[in-house]
Amino acid sequence: MSALICGSMAYDNIMVFRGRFKEHILPDQIHILNVAFLVPDMRQELGGCAGNIAYNLRLLGGESLIMATVGRDFGRYRERLRELGLAERFITELPAALTAQAFITTDLDDNQITAFHPGAMDQAHVNRVPADAGVTLGMISPDGRQGMIEHAAQFAALGIPFVFDPGQGLPMFDGEDLRHFIGQAAWVTVNDYEGRLLCERTGWSEERIAAGVRALIVTRGAQGSTIFAGGRRHDIPPVRAERIADPTGCGDAYRAGLLYGLMHGLAWEETGRLASLIGALKIAHQGTQNHVFTPPAIATAYRKAFGQAPPL
Repeated sequence: MSALICGSMAYDNIMVFRGRFKEHILPDQIHILNVAFLVPDMRQELGGCAGNIAYNLRLLGGESLIMATVGRDFGRYRERLRELGLAERFITELPAALTAQAFITTDLDDNQITAFHPGAMDQAHVNRVPADAGVTLGMISPDGRQGMIEHAAQFAALGIPFVFDPGQGLPMFDGEDLRHFIGQAAWVTVNDYEGRLLCERTGWSEERIAAGVRALIVTRGAQGSTIFAGGRRHDIPPVRAERIADPTGCGDAYRAGLLYGLMHGLAWEETGRLASLIGALKIAHQGTQNHVFTPPAIATAYRKAFGQAPPL
């Protein structure tokens, strides 16, 4: 089974302010806000939902294709993809644009101020879902608004089942848009907050959404996740992480486990547990693509976490 992951490729610029924002932002002067924060610690990480999901799926031993639009500064990321053996066939470089970038400043209280430049991501619709690449499974992750709409329609027209993963892109769509996405999708996955927003905007309950797709998957952080499928509710327990270093990218790691389960026909309980485990392994490392594991290591960790034979 071959999966096509449509979504963002991005650079994450992460900075640490060794103070507290609240000490520099005066409530009675918020209308003339003009502040600057010295950030002696900074790192640039490779990110973006499509890149993160494909990275984790590769570690699991699964194959995928990435479809994304990137900018003229994509060279460093491209080198990493080649090192990993991830195909670039459906990644389009737009020389007039920069690759999407996030600028994240964190203070000592773990508050964050983030600026996001979509860059080439806004032109995601220039790519088309291929009819001749042997794609049998798709995923729509956060991307340019028009790109998400068109790629969902293209998957549906080609009869390729896909996962709708709106993520941070969900606020771009109104209720009618979201109901249409759900009507086209085979599976829907959201986190707890996104799930509440999805229900609010569509006017549908979780059960109503689940009834219209093969499964609705809701991740709940430290409370695990819930999979509604076939009229049943599967409560997936969380996996205790060795340490909590950085939650960024844990949702993408979970989604790689989800794709792996779909690609290999695993039961929902097995798929959810595997996905939960991948998320826990990721959270122990800073950045979204700095953790490393092998399928045998995953098998050992799965047996330890759940006391059952691993599905790999």
